[in-house]
Amino acid sequence: MSERRALLILHGKQALNEEVRAAVEGKRKQGWEVAVRLTWEAGDAQRLVEEALTAGYRQIIAGGGDGTLRDIAEALAAHPRKASLVLLPLGTANDFSRAAGIPLVPAQALELLEVAPRDIDLGEVGGQIFLNMATGGFGSQVTANTSEDLKKVLGGAAYLFTGLSRFSELHAAYGELQGPDFHWSGELLALGIGNGRQAGGGHVLCPQALADDGLLDISILPAPQELVGTLKNLLSDGFGLDNMFVRTRLPWVEIKVAEGLYINLDGEPLEGDSLRFEVRPGALQVHLPQDSPLLLARQALNRRG
Repeated sequence: MSERRALLILHGKQALNEEVRAAVEGKRKQGWEVAVRLTWEAGDAQRLVEEALTAGYRQIIAGGGDGTLRDIAEALAAHPRKASLVLLPLGTANDFSRAAGIPLVPAQALELLEVAPRDIDLGEVGGQIFLNMATGGFGSQVTANTSEDLKKVLGGAAYLFTGLSRFSELHAAYGELQGPDFHWSGELLALGIGNGRQAGGGHVLCPQALADDGLLDISILPAPQELVGTLKNLLSDGFGLDNMFVRTRLPWVEIKVAEGLYINLDGEPLEGDSLRFEVRPGALQVHLPQDSPLLLARQALNRRG
């Protein structure tokens, strides 16, 4: 069976994407056998991964936004080392892919099929997997409530527009976090639990996160007195108030959530008033650029240099 064989699981909205079609044809001309399957409704990504593994595919390409990537990563994580994942970022935000240095041009992204996969971590909460980040606070509500139509027109700026239009709803929320040798409680504006570095269309919450260090990066933005002015700066500058964050790295963290603290998982709302987030070290094989900022090996090389 040929090793140059891959299955592309493509979000149904991208079915007519000519750049993707051209990129697939390009790989076929290079000798790759690339099959394409489309998602239509919830559960399709998992079903298609199962079918791909049964058919003997060892490389799976996830074509879509952060939610699609998460769904396929979760399905693959249930079958360790059965297949590796190539990310074809086609969403509005593409937060994990941008932080990982994955090209946003489809033909360039598919060239990562030629790069050896690396073991990376995944996050887990309540049996759900996340590839990129869990976020909490007002910004998470903005992300969850940004309309698809607005994202089509404005792209990543849609999150900024939605946030700026909803100042009347702004309030701090109470949260309590507990982990190994770590405890924090109080009013907060934003929370990030990252395997990746950014969320919500480019807001960098966990700037030093690594996807292969066996830890989750925790970033907490305590609520100052001037809430509205602070949030305006956050949304406008991409969470540029770096010196205000409380940060740590932990293998797990438990969160007690009070009313008003909105949490989502790679863009999907998450319910529960007491949540435990854990890292699953080396749970997924992903084709990343050799110089990806999210790889620990690259950081070690830079220090030696």
